Amino acid sequence: MTPSARPAVLAEARWPEDGDAAAPALPGFVHSAFAPLVAAVAERCLTRRYGGGPLPAGNRTAVVLVSAGGDTAGAAHVRATVAAGGRVGPLFFFQSVPNSVAGHVAARWGLDGPVVCLSPTGDPRAQGEAEADLLYHDGDAAQALLILIELAPDGTSGEARAVLLGEETRQ
Repeated sequence: MTPSARPAVLAEARWPEDGDAAAPALPGFVHSAFAPLVAAVAERCLTRRYGGGPLPAGNRTAVVLVSAGGDTAGAAHVRATVAAGGRVGPLFFFQSVPNSVAGHVAARWGLDGPVVCLSPTGDPRAQGEAEADLLYHDGDAAQALLILIELAPDGTSGEARAVLLGEETRQ
């Protein structure tokens, strides 16, 4: 992307959309809707642009995951387990970092750009787009999958949006 070019929206998706129930379970991620929502909205967005994955090597597609709260349900489960003197399952050491599900999406789709997770203090989309702009202008990415997610207070549902940003090319 040229330094002065503004990235175009190449594809966009939400979860839920009409007819959606809970996001499909995601192996290796438990007790929370956070990772399944991220994976489902990313899958929907990338499928709208590319049909299926993985993308060819050298695609330089970054993943920028933006969430003010993160996986609050997973964190609450760990807190309650520790407070009760219980043993925290080993999956929580893996899933407690949002990069884990972002890395899962990158591996599933063959996205070979950087993976960045942000906890915004202002407008989540604006901060995510600003991070994507930095990645373009530094030459680290040709496009970015921006994922915005927040869980509902009960932790069993939430809302997510994925936006694929990049340079529009004629096909």
